[in-house]
Amino acid sequence: MTNYVFIAPPQPSVAIAGTDRRYPVRRVYCIGRNYEAHVREMGHDPERSPPIFFCKPADAVLEVPQGEEGVFPYPAQTGNCHHEIELVVAIGKGGKDIAPAQARTHVFGYAIGLDMTRRDLQRAAAKAGQPWETGKAFDASAPMGPIHPAAKAGRLEAGEISLDVNGRTKQRGDLSQLIWNVDEIIAALSRLFELQPGDIIFTGTPEGVGEVKAGDRMSGAIAGLGELRLRVA
Repeated sequence: MTNYVFIAPPQPSVAIAGTDRRYPVRRVYCIGRNYEAHVREMGHDPERSPPIFFCKPADAVLEVPQGEEGVFPYPAQTGNCHHEIELVVAIGKGGKDIAPAQARTHVFGYAIGLDMTRRDLQRAAAKAGQPWETGKAFDASAPMGPIHPAAKAGRLEAGEISLDVNGRTKQRGDLSQLIWNVDEIIAALSRLFELQPGDIIFTGTPEGVGEVKAGDRMSGAIAGLGELRLRVA
């Protein structure tokens, strides 16, 4: 037994749909500006430029069990917390310099996730040329549902992705609209980092991002992956 100076924190993990097994989370990678309409609504040029990557800590993952409503704690130091519904890719086989044609052999499965964002802090950091961590990497900033193994879910190259807030649709798009598709995202990331089993990737959000407030109820869905439901505390 390792003689740590204090009790080691628990390993962040997420349920695997339809089983009693769990997926241990190592790192959380995210890609920004990956749907053209969302790029435009954020005031940027949607021209296909190199992907923008950022990270969240593994313990930012807020697991929402299948069929249950999770609770998202409204974060401190913000007055403008935004929802961003995303397809999450879970890596099952590591590698570096992965070719796009081989990328799917490294995928364990897929999940629904939310890249929750303190938009005011993100914008202030971007304006000052500073990192985004305060806007993106806060506690519970990565809610996600169970992981569906790729063997059952398929490749998920197309299909509706949407988010409702209080019963009204706020975001709606299709996975086929990704500027950088899943194969390309994995390939690009693997040139920057050696990917490992346990890495998860948030693949970007469609247009319609917006503010949530305490008491709001969010319901996200991706074709083939079911639903992710959260109440804002």
